[in-house]
Amino acid sequence: MPDKLDFAEFYAAWFRTLTHQLFAHTGDLAEAQDVVQEAFCRAWPRWSTLDDPGAWVRRVAWNLATSRWRRARRLLHLTRNVREEHAPGPGPDAVALRAALATLPERQRQAVVLFYLADVSIAEIAELTGAAEGTVKSWLHRGRATLALRLTDDDVHASPEVRSA
Repeated sequence: MPDKLDFAEFYAAWFRTLTHQLFAHTGDLAEAQDVVQEAFCRAWPRWSTLDDPGAWVRRVAWNLATSRWRRARRLLHLTRNVREEHAPGPGPDAVALRAALATLPERQRQAVVLFYLADVSIAEIAELTGAAEGTVKSWLHRGRATLALRLTDDDVHASPEVRSA
């Protein structure tokens, strides 16, 4: 069994020095601390077999930093050639629908969204919600009625000046 006191002393003596070295190498203090900590974690199970623990931990920390740098560089290379696709923002109808749906009670909104937007059957909605099919039909009926009131043409509610323009 490795001597915990010796390892604790070793850790206290080497952590700061190695962190400074790796910080100078990576330019990122958090990254340096992470790789040094990981190197110490890997050293613990091997503690009793390490001839030169300082050199071993340093090598492991540097290898970890290099591996992370290579992964980051590879990710940058892969994402550099990916074209960014921008989806258009929601149109006025989608915004109005979302606002109207938000006014419905939760179960009605769930039933309306599942039935009309996700094409889920009434039986499946009933099973999903644990409600009777008649209850789901009632939610749909009430939800449609509320949405019909909320989603009318703007021209119906527009002032006379707007209508005549």
